[in-house]
Amino acid sequence: MSDAKKKKKILLVEDEDNLRELVQSRLENEGFEVVPVVDGFQALARARQSQPDLIILDLMIPKMDGYSICRLLKSGGMGQTPIIMFSARSSPDDIQRGLDMGASAYVTKPFDAPVLLGKIRELLFPEERAKEQAAPPPEPTPAPEPVAAAANQQDELKPAGQPAPQGADADKKSRPLG
Repeated sequence: MSDAKKKKKILLVEDEDNLRELVQSRLENEGFEVVPVVDGFQALARARQSQPDLIILDLMIPKMDGYSICRLLKSGGMGQTPIIMFSARSSPDDIQRGLDMGASAYVTKPFDAPVLLGKIRELLFPEERAKEQAAPPPEPTPAPEPVAAAANQQDELKPAGQPAPQGADADKKSRPLG
């Protein structure tokens, strides 16, 4: 794990204890520093205080919804901080509204950890993503020999310049003369 990844700080705004602890544990195991909070007021205060590199923001939290928090953070000096909306609300209108409020990405619950981690890496380490896209594609594997090649190999076993015997003549020609 690189030092740059260990130094990245993520503000995790989630009011469901079990889910917050699960996500926090997974992120810490990946080498991130996690600042967990449970409501909208704490989210605003801790975002300004801790200056995170990325924010994971639930929409439906106490004291202030995630849309409002996102808008306030983006207009209040944290415009460059990526925000991942993290919500059970999965309608296209909800997703579009989150992106319109300034979210960089939207991950729906229930979620797959690799999807969330992929979005985090994409937003925090765009240079790694660029390297992956710039890498040349792997060399193609050679195609197997066609079946016709096997038939040609049988023809190669015959003596050169002699046609293969046919029909009744084949029996006569293959018997020793005597």
